[in-house]
Amino acid sequence: MEAVSGRHPKRWLILVVLCLSTLVLVIDNMVLTVAVPPLAEDIGATAQDAQWILESYILVFAGLLLTAGSLSDRFGRRRVMLIGLSLFGLASLAATFAADPGQLIAARVVMGVGGALIMPSTLSILITVFDDEERRKAMAAWSSVAMVGFIGGPVLGGALISWFWWGAVFLINVPVVVLAIVAALVWMPESKGPWSKPDLPGAFLSVVGMTSLVWAIIEWPKLGISHPHTLAAFGVAVAALAAFVIWELRTDSPMVPLGLFKARNFSGGSFSLTLVQIGNGGLLLVLTQYLQYVLGYSPTKAGLAFIPMAIASLAFNGLGAAFANKIGNRIAAAIGLAVIAAGFGLLATLTPDSGFWMLSAALFIMGAGGGLAMPAAVSALMAEVPAEQAGVGSALNDTIQQAGAALGVAILGSVLAGGFNHHMPAGAPRTLGEAVGDPALAETARSAFTSAMHTSFTLAAVGALTAAVVALTVMRNRKNETPGQPATELVESAETTETGTAGTAQMEVATA
Repeated sequence: MEAVSGRHPKRWLILVVLCLSTLVLVIDNMVLTVAVPPLAEDIGATAQDAQWILESYILVFAGLLLTAGSLSDRFGRRRVMLIGLSLFGLASLAATFAADPGQLIAARVVMGVGGALIMPSTLSILITVFDDEERRKAMAAWSSVAMVGFIGGPVLGGALISWFWWGAVFLINVPVVVLAIVAALVWMPESKGPWSKPDLPGAFLSVVGMTSLVWAIIEWPKLGISHPHTLAAFGVAVAALAAFVIWELRTDSPMVPLGLFKARNFSGGSFSLTLVQIGNGGLLLVLTQYLQYVLGYSPTKAGLAFIPMAIASLAFNGLGAAFANKIGNRIAAAIGLAVIAAGFGLLATLTPDSGFWMLSAALFIMGAGGGLAMPAAVSALMAEVPAEQAGVGSALNDTIQQAGAALGVAILGSVLAGGFNHHMPAGAPRTLGEAVGDPALAETARSAFTSAMHTSFTLAAVGALTAAVVALTVMRNRKNETPGQPATELVESAETTETGTAGTAQMEVATA
């Protein structure tokens, strides 16, 4: 394929493929949240089985991200993404017709492998085909599609279950995957970094460390921070990740460029986005319960309540890209993060009698803040990633944010549960669903949950405001920020040599 004025001639078509590849991951995880009850009943899944159906994907996905990013740099980002899409599609087909919990859990594990292979490659390819002038616009569009999947997933899941059966939430992935694979084969160029010696010890330690960390975070709200299983998992995570860092600093061919954290834009951008993800991670957990049990919304109506957030994100992603071009990534990111903090602060004022408009205003503000902050923060941090390590650099940033989101679920979930139980009478049910089912306790339960929610969202607001301060004080503006090599060279290298290099960018998607 020829470059036109230094730009890939089919770059916008390629962006559609990248958006489809990401959308299938986001939607799958969101629709599954509403599919678990009917599928558990149909295949005879216990509560523990249902837990593994949800968490097996998360554990495999988070554990393999760094290794998958390294593989994409070594063997080709398009090739690895195609393998991931194929695995994800085949596993989705297997999940559709699973006859027992074991089969479904096995399919979810393979889906996690496929998802981990897809994620580090998507925006690596985006940077290959878009030059610096158009890059923020492309990233904003990619982020907007992910937000649509995040908001629309539960609504789509509810509709599919109502019209068909629970297997449809997996079957819907297959045509999207097939379309993405065909389009990628036709339109996408290949790019990769120079060959380097495989870092097998680093890969092993990263998988063990990240899997143990995510498992410990998942178990924390259920078992408590002092439970032996939780402590053991945290202990393994700390030991493995510490060994990983030591090894990566000493080996001649490290899998992960830890030196990236010396760059202020990378460390500041990653840390600020991780702080926001702690709040965002618990957002859906808290609000879905508030909407259904306190305000009495149906699951479908609860999903539709997030539409203002999606609309604002779509609108302000484009504005945010233009805004950052004028005032710089540092200021744009800080302003956007501060707006997110304001949205969390408004959510903290909701009461059991709050109407739709107050909630909509808060979610609209949060969507606007994300649209302003994300293109700027990611552009700044990815400008520091070496071209030859684009995939693993993307995976490193994404892994940190995934851990932040999981930590947010654990922290805000624990704060919510503790606050709710503190305000409930002795001997009352420990869950909101059970408590509101008792007419004598319903009003007390709603008030108790809302009080606990105030504390959770106040903490999230503090985290987002801290993220704004970090972005403002740690990040630095610089002219002509360009991840990797110039776009013209990237296109030429993709066309003329199998070992061409590419820059990349990788944003956090609310999965899991």
